[in-house]
Formats: sequence, structure tokens, C-alpha cells
Amino acid sequence: MARVPGGRPRRDRHAVVSTPQESTPFAALRGQLQEAAATFAGGPDALEGILLGLVDDVDRAVREPLEIFPVCHHSPASATAMARRLREKQPKVVYLELCEDMAPLLTELRNCRLPVAVQAFAGDVDGFPAEWAPLSVVAPITEASAEYQAIAYALDTPGVELVLVDRSSDHVFQWDSRGEPAREAATEGAVPAAGTGTEPEAGLHGEAVGVEIGDLRPRFAELEEHLLRHGKVRHWSEWWHQYVEVPLGDSSGGHTADHDTYRQVMFLIGSLFRRLAPGDGARVRVDEDRERYMWTRMREHLSATGADPADCLYVCGAFHAASRVAEFGVDGTDTFTITPRSATAWQYGLIPSSHAAIEAQFGLAAGFVSIASTEWAKSLKRTRVQPYRLAGQAGGKSSSRKAAAKKASAKQPPRKSATVPPPEPDDAADRLSGFLRRPPVLDGLDEAELLGWSVDIVRAARRNGYLASTADAIAVFETSILLAGMRDRARPTPYDFQDAAVTCIEKDAVPGRRDVRRLVEIMMGGDRIGQVGYEALPPLARDVHDRLEPLGLKLQQRGVQRALLDMVSRPELQACSDVLWMLRRLLPHGAARPIMGERRLGERSIQESWDLAIGTHQRALIELGYEGVSIEQVLEQRLRRDAYGPQATTATVLAAVEDATLYLRSPRLADELGTHALKVLATERSVDGAPEVLRRVRALLAYYRTSEPVLPPWVEAFVRTGYAHYCTLLPTAFRDEEATVGQVAAMLGFLFSMESLALSLGCDRAQLELAVAQSHPDDPSKTALLWAARVQLGTLSRAELRARCDALLDNPLVVPAYPRYLSGFVHALEPVPGLADVVVEAVSNAFGRLPDAVLLPWLPLLITTLRSGAGELAPLLIREAGRIFPGRLAELDAWVPPWRAAPALPTVRRTEAEEPGRRGAALLTAHPATCDAVAELLGCAGEWARPEGTAGPGPSGARLPAAHPATCDAVAGLIGCDGEWATKDTPTTAGAALTARHPDAATAWESLLARA
Repeated sequence: MARVPGGRPRRDRHAVVSTPQESTPFAALRGQLQEAAATFAGGPDALEGILLGLVDDVDRAVREPLEIFPVCHHSPASATAMARRLREKQPKVVYLELCEDMAPLLTELRNCRLPVAVQAFAGDVDGFPAEWAPLSVVAPITEASAEYQAIAYALDTPGVELVLVDRSSDHVFQWDSRGEPAREAATEGAVPAAGTGTEPEAGLHGEAVGVEIGDLRPRFAELEEHLLRHGKVRHWSEWWHQYVEVPLGDSSGGHTADHDTYRQVMFLIGSLFRRLAPGDGARVRVDEDRERYMWTRMREHLSATGADPADCLYVCGAFHAASRVAEFGVDGTDTFTITPRSATAWQYGLIPSSHAAIEAQFGLAAGFVSIASTEWAKSLKRTRVQPYRLAGQAGGKSSSRKAAAKKASAKQPPRKSATVPPPEPDDAADRLSGFLRRPPVLDGLDEAELLGWSVDIVRAARRNGYLASTADAIAVFETSILLAGMRDRARPTPYDFQDAAVTCIEKDAVPGRRDVRRLVEIMMGGDRIGQVGYEALPPLARDVHDRLEPLGLKLQQRGVQRALLDMVSRPELQACSDVLWMLRRLLPHGAARPIMGERRLGERSIQESWDLAIGTHQRALIELGYEGVSIEQVLEQRLRRDAYGPQATTATVLAAVEDATLYLRSPRLADELGTHALKVLATERSVDGAPEVLRRVRALLAYYRTSEPVLPPWVEAFVRTGYAHYCTLLPTAFRDEEATVGQVAAMLGFLFSMESLALSLGCDRAQLELAVAQSHPDDPSKTALLWAARVQLGTLSRAELRARCDALLDNPLVVPAYPRYLSGFVHALEPVPGLADVVVEAVSNAFGRLPDAVLLPWLPLLITTLRSGAGELAPLLIREAGRIFPGRLAELDAWVPPWRAAPALPTVRRTEAEEPGRRGAALLTAHPATCDAVAELLGCAGEWARPEGTAGPGPSGARLPAAHPATCDAVAGLIGCDGEWATKDTPTTAGAALTARHPDAATAWESLLARA
């Protein structure tokens, strides 16, 4: 057979059935369909080919030596027929349409509460595009499904082998260029009912690609529309329930479909949907490759084990059962070459699932799986079929109830159907003709069931805020019967009842969180959510549960639980606190949420309070187990991945350093990531991350200065590199239109705040001065920022800055742009916080000088500019304004702004008899040692002069105060001394008044100058 690259056969060849049509059991049916085609089409045409092709497909599948059991996913009729057939045939080998690499995980289903999903997960891809990562494939399993019955039978029955034959998870992505084949196949053409996927439980599968057994849905949009319109139903799920589930699985009318009838009907439906499928080449290719893959695997197993096909059972979807590929059957005429798997490493596990998640992923109507679960329980009760259930399955009956049920079943006489051996495939009669000619059975009205539904929905509506009463229950009861009659059925279905409840109870507004349609879904079975047991969890998840055990909480329970941690009285809870903070970093929001307590660099809480919902986010915790064996390992891997990723910036690397210090307390990892931050910083040519870099460097520097004896080498190197790096980029950033004023302010903040450390490490301040001198911005906000930088460097005085601000207000052409200047001044508070008073003065002058005609249109622009550009700096500006402005309204009228008040000069007090011949002051003559120390400090050499007419060693003055009397007067006025200068006419008053009044001041000055 011709091949194409990749080992896939050509699609233009199909198997041809060579059996004479007259010798088959379906010869009569073929004749009837030929007559019908001639009658309706007026002669042989495509209709005849389709109808006869359906019979050929059914005939071929029935004659296959290896018994094919067609199923539909989440079908109670399929599950019931499967349980019955397994007990009748007792096959030794069960071939199941499921990803073959998921087989080792099926034994863990007994440790879970269904529904759950078998998952294959790959975080790192090798052989696929990097943008596809992470890869995830899930196969949900419910108790009311045929595949679970086959799994439970094979795993708990000695001597039975379970073989998964479908393509591997790796081939799911190999065979489709988009990487989402199953998701497209499941949702194409689907129109979910309102509410599908709106519940939080609908996202339990995440972004995984779903695979299921038996995807039976018409791929021909016109066909589905025709079936829905003529079936008088709203969506495909309701049509399937009414026209397939009820005829095949309901025994209330006494016409339960036997095994042969069930198989032939399912073959017919699968063939119909297959032949009427549109010509989507990519999708048909995947379907046929799956069938070739499965039959190749089954033939390989039969050849290797020597098993008898009569002792085997092949469970697959009805769509694939009626296959026309050449590899079909144990006697297939061709061999399919299976391509090798890629080098991607896959991880496997079980994750919780829910009815809503299955409905959302596979495009089913809301409530379909819940209704199917309810119908499954009712079918088991009516047919008395004993289903298979894994031993030890969570959520099952207790041992006493199991023993009682087993004893009761032993007392019952064996069913007749269980003692009749199944017919051989070659001798199977035509059951399809009788089923198609049989009129539909109109089930009788079960008034007790419908009345119970009506009462329950009214009770649920009242609990959710609806004003429902007994009259509404009666109305729902009667409306359900009316709607069922309008739709040609005597017994109302759950969908009829749902429409009736919405019609009679639903009001204009929904008073609570759930509407009536959702209440009916919950009442019919609810959204059952599965749970993975402790034994089936990966090592990481089990380790988390073990380490949080001191909290005394049921962590596997869904919902929010409050955890209180008092590390003072119970020091062992400190380890639990560490785990919770790491889970908060790794798990989605809400899994671990701190209520009280925080963890920052250098700070730890002694008491904490947490809201934990780990059971609700069990899927995320399980997927962490695919990445490592402990949360510390996973966190370290993620930090490295963030730091060394292709999109990593200096800010993200510093964030990884901070997290490594905060959560892991690993100096080794922090030093490694910090060293890498140097390399990333050196390669950056933009200043987009400058604000984040400044914030994190300040926090890390403050932490290391308080907790470490010396700074780590990478911090010192980062400061040196950052100082030179930002000095180099500063002129370009001032001119760059894409660089915001906040980013440039952050650069200046780094340079000015790290300047002392950078200079001590060998940097040159001239580099910063040259960078500022070479900056020539055009933007007003950056211009104001440059002025502030020049003030900080000392090249521009505050007086000159005030003069430039006044000039801006005096120029009417510049006044409209004044808010942008103010924005630059406000951002300048980041690198130069000492300019807060100047910014307050600039804003106040604008409000005081501008007329209302200019100020009012200008005011909204000012507010929006300050709020959007410098919202975090506004508190500093407000505090400075509160310090400058008066605190009381009465003081405002007489208040003079400090920038308008004249500077107060020191008052010099002199005597009226002052003359150039004065020689000293009383304070200095009383303490000559102080004056001698000041003279020596200033380099003045001299001797004490003696007053005329005096004798003895006592000094009477010094040359320094005589030469500079104003200085002495200023000091005396500052300390409040009213002394007078001594003159030659009053020698006896030298220093007496001042020294006598303030001896402590003289002593203080003497001590101060002695220390100097």
C-alpha cells in the first residue's frame, strides 16, 4: 500500500467488503433500504450508497472475530450494557480505547473518589514548539461510564489482562500541528447550554487536552440541526437521551435492548455520523490514524501472547467501531507504521474532576453528566444489573452494606439472561430491522417521581431567595406534563422538567448566586467533584500534607478552612508557616491566603492566620508534583527558570534573589542569581525596569546591612556596575521619548541613593556630573527633573531654581505646560527628597498667582498628571505641605509663606559709649582658656592685653574679640545674654554682667572648644 512521509498510509484507499451481500443476515434490510432509496430519491444515487454503506459497516463489524463493543462516553445505557456483557462473556483480555501510556496509573483509581481524570503532563518539551508548553492530556473517568466498568472488571478479576491500545499522549500532539486536536474535536460544532463552564468547578482540567471514549456527535451541522428540530429538543445531549438512551437502556416498557441489538444500533449510529461527516482532511486523518494504531496494537498483542480473539473484548467508541480502514480486524490487510515518541519527558498522575469540568471540556450541555449519573442509578435499580466497582473504591458502600447486598443477591434466582450463552458473531441474527420497525414505547407517567421533583425544586428555590410556594410546585408539575405532550412523549424527561421550572419559578432577576436552571441541575444529581486519595498523590503532595499535619486540618476537604498559627506557644508551627508561604508563592490565588501576618526581608511574624483551600486546588498541587519531589525543589527550579529565561530582565532576576532569600533562605542560590543579575544588567539598553530595580536593590541592601556583617560581593559589584551603567544611559534616557519621567527619576534615585557606597567602592563622581551636563531634555517634566538633579549636584542653587519656576509662571506661553513641570518636580522627590519644600512652593505659587480663567481649565490636567505619574510620591508632598501651612483656619489670614518672609538677621547689641578702642567682653575675660582655644583653632597668635592702671596676673581681654566684636555679640544674642562691652573708662566691669548671669553657658563653650 502506498505510503506518505511519517509512516502514514494514504487516505484515498478504503477497505472493500467482498462478502456477497445476499448471504449476510442483513440482506432483507438491504433490500428494504434500496426500495426506500428508490422511492424517496427516484432512482439510484448518493442516498442509496449511504444507506447501503451503513448496512455494510454494521455487517462488517458484527462479523469481526474479535468482539467489538461500541460505547458512548458518559452513557448510562453503554455502562449498563457493558456490565451485563462482562458478566456474560467473562473475557480474558480487554482492549480499551485509552492512551496506552496511562495504563500503569489505572490501579490508583481505587484510592480516589470519582470523578477523576488520568493526566499526562509535560512541563519541558523536546520535539514540540516551545510555545506549546506545558503539555497536558486528561482522560476523565466517571462511575457511570463503560470504560470504568471495563477497568474495574479487568483489575479485580484474576487472570484478566487490560491492554490500552490508543495512541500515546505524545502522539496526541505529534499528529496535529496545532497541538489541540482533542479539544477542537470535542468542541467543534458544539453549542453548550447557558451556564456551561461558568462554575468554578468547570476549570478543574485547566488547559489540558481531553480524550474520551466514544465521541458521538454529528459533525455535519445541517444534520444536527435537522435532528434537533424534528426531535423537538434544544441541544444534542437531550436528543441523545430521548432517542438513544431511553430505547437502549430503559426497561420500564419491557423492551430492553439485548446485547446484539445494542451493538448493531451503536454500529449503525457510528457509521451514520462517520459517513455524513464533512471532508475535514486533518480531522479525518487523525481519526483514521487512531483506528490504524489501535488495530496494529491489538494484532501485536494477539501475536505476542497467542490469545484467542474469541476470549477478547475490544471496547471503543461507536465512531471508531464502524471503521473502513484497511487495518481493520484481526485479519487486516495492511500494517501501520507507528512513529517513535519524541524526547519529551511525560509525568503521570490523577487529578480531581467534576461533572461541570467534563461538560465544559467536551461541549456537553450543562447538567448532562449529572443527569446521566442519576439515570445510571435508576437503570441499575430497574434492571438489577450488578455493576463492577474497584475494591476499596472511595465513596462506596460500607463493608456491612456490601455483605448484605451480596447475601441478598445470593438469595435471588439467577437471571435468565445471565445463563444464556452469548451468540457467536457469525451466527448473529439481524436485530437491527426489528429495532427500527418497532414503534416507540410511551412510558407511563411516574407521578410520584415528578411530584417529588416539583416539591424539591420549590424547596431549593426558596432557600436561594425565590418567592416560591406550593402553587409553584403544582404549576411546575402540570407544565412538565404539558411540555412533554407537546414534544410527543408521555413521560416528562429531566429536560422537560427543567424548562417547566424555569417557566414557572424564574423571575426577572436572580436573587441569589444560582438561577433555576442551575438549581435543577444540582437537584438532579449535582456537580459531583472527585478527589484523589492520599495514597494516589505524588510524593510532593504527600509531603505537603505531612508537613502541615500539625495544623490539625482536613486539607483534602474542599472549601476554605481557617488556620491559626501561634509560633510563640508552639514553635513547631514555624515549619508550617514556611510551607504555607511557599505554597502561596507556587499555587493559584486563594489556595493559601494570609489573613494576618506578613513575610518581608528581615521581618517575620510571631502569629499568623491563614485561609486554606488546598483541597479545592488539589489539581494545582498535584501538578507541582510533576516538577519535583519537594516544594523547595520546585520553587528553586521556577526561580532559576524565571532568572535564566529568554525574557528575563534585571528586575525579574532581583525578584528571584529576593524570593530565594525570603522563602528558601539560601545564600548560595541568592549569590548565584545575584551574579547573574550583573550580566543581565550589562546587556540591557533600556530603562523600562529602572523603578523596579531601584525598589528591590534598596530592599536587598537594607536587608544585608542589618543581617550580614559585610555586604555580599555581588551586591558591591552590582552597585558599581549599576552606577556606571545608569550614568552611561542617563543622557539618552533624557532625550528618549519612550522613556517615562518615572523611569528617569528611578535612574537618578539609584545614582544618588547609592552614590556614597559607589564612591567608596571606587566609582568616580565626575562620571555622574558629566552625564547630567550632557543631558538636554525637551520634555517639560524631564526638564524639571534635570533641574532637581543639578540642585542635588550643587551646580544649581535653590534660589536659581525658584527664579526659574517664577519665570515659568510669568510666561503665558509656558503656563499650559506648567503641570508637566510640576510632575517632573514631584518625580524628583524620589532622587532628591530634600526638594519637597520647593515643590510645595511651586504648587502654591501657581494657585496664588494664576487667575481663575487660567487655573480652572488647568486644574484637572494637574490632578490627573500627578495621580497617574506620581501617585506613590504624593504622601511625601502632603506631609511637607502639612508642615509648612498653618494647622488652624484662624491663623491662615495672618500667615506669611516662609518663601516670602524676609530672612531675620542677627541683632548686634552695643553700648552707646561704644568706641573703636574696646578691647574685650565679660564672657571672654572670665574664661580665657576658651578664647585661647578658638584663637589657636583659627591660627591667631597673641597675648592677653592688660587694662591700663591694673596690676596682677588677671587677663582683661583678647585680640580676637576686639578685632571681631560682631561675632561675640551674635553669640551672646543667640544664647540670650545682655552683657555689655568693657571700655577703658569702666575697667572694673569687664565681663561681670554676662558671666555672672550665665556661668553654665561659659562652661559649655569652654568644653566645646576644648574638644574641637
